[in-house]
Amino acid sequence: MAIENLLMSNESQVKISQAVEPGMRKGLTSYGDQGFSLFLRKAFIKGAGYTDRALDRPVIGIANTGSAYNPCHGNAPQLIEAVKRGVMLAGGLPMEFPTISIHESFSAPTSMYLRNLMSMDTEEMIRAQPMDAVVMIGGCDKTVPAQLMGAASAGIAAGRDCRPYPRRGGNGCARRGDGSPAADHRQGPDARRLRERHARSSGHWWLDQRHHSVGSGCQFDGA
Repeated sequence: MAIENLLMSNESQVKISQAVEPGMRKGLTSYGDQGFSLFLRKAFIKGAGYTDRALDRPVIGIANTGSAYNPCHGNAPQLIEAVKRGVMLAGGLPMEFPTISIHESFSAPTSMYLRNLMSMDTEEMIRAQPMDAVVMIGGCDKTVPAQLMGAASAGIAAGRDCRPYPRRGGNGCARRGDGSPAADHRQGPDARRLRERHARSSGHWWLDQRHHSVGSGCQFDGA
């Protein structure tokens, strides 16, 4: 969904419900005095270099699922920077925030076990923090439904940016020791079986791992 559509969708929501304050005035911490709550919030955020003019913009949250334990989301930082540029060009204020990150091979007992927890984390962070709309960064068949469920429950305008899967020779692809691109196992099951047979016969299981990994791409779609 385009950034402009997110902003327009949020404007419609504000008109329908005048009780919901937009931008940094949304969801003020309860100190018993809204004026003081807004003053304190702005005092903290201005310490990061924001001006009053910037803080008057519609706030667009960006859910970040990057993690050192999640190579599938290895290119999340680049995607987030691109989204930030789009938000600012559309007249919004981008605010990045972290959520739980789930990887198929680094989640015990299983990644599915943590999917609902990620959904709740996404929902509560959207609710708790002031934002008029949210862009969710992430891929994988656990992250996508978790984020969509969380955003739907939070009830604000939301868009998703699935990180693209890299291809052989492209950004983030695996490379051999000499720097040449490693073969992608998606070329076909016969080619992959041939590589696995060679790895087993040579006793070098690390070859299997290197060919399996293609950088920041997920190999478990449909798990």
